[in-house]
Amino acid sequence: MIGAFGRGLAALFLTVSTVQAGVLTATLPDGTEIGRIAVAEGGGWCVLWNHSVQGFPVQDCYQNRQGRMVLTRSHQPDFAAGLGHLPGRGRQVSDGAGGYWIEDIDEPVPGDAYVLRPGRAAVNHRIVAGNAEIPLSARAARQRVRIALQPGDPE
Repeated sequence: MIGAFGRGLAALFLTVSTVQAGVLTATLPDGTEIGRIAVAEGGGWCVLWNHSVQGFPVQDCYQNRQGRMVLTRSHQPDFAAGLGHLPGRGRQVSDGAGGYWIEDIDEPVPGDAYVLRPGRAAVNHRIVAGNAEIPLSARAARQRVRIALQPGDPE
């Protein structure tokens, strides 16, 4: 009886230990952190901005998958400059309002981080996860910002 209990408890600990809580950070080259959002395993966030030519909102959405940053989907209301679907990279579906989602991209981000140079206020780059928001353009317009998913406690 104790052996079965012990094996069950060990399996529980192994399961819990594979859950990767994370912290999404936005950092300037000098190390100054301009934003931080807790992201639990399976949790997601989106980087939103207004297209610099057309002005409509665009978004790229990510998920914390076992501590890895994975690009999961993208919303694009138009086939404007710099936007579009690449065959073999996800699948394009209508958003019902004239635009489209690219679903099932499922592309791990190398090193769980990337550098973005947020646009001016009109472009309004921002990271949104639930009710939390990091206003990238307001805090670091035209500066290099490293966006990274790091191990951490989501609480």
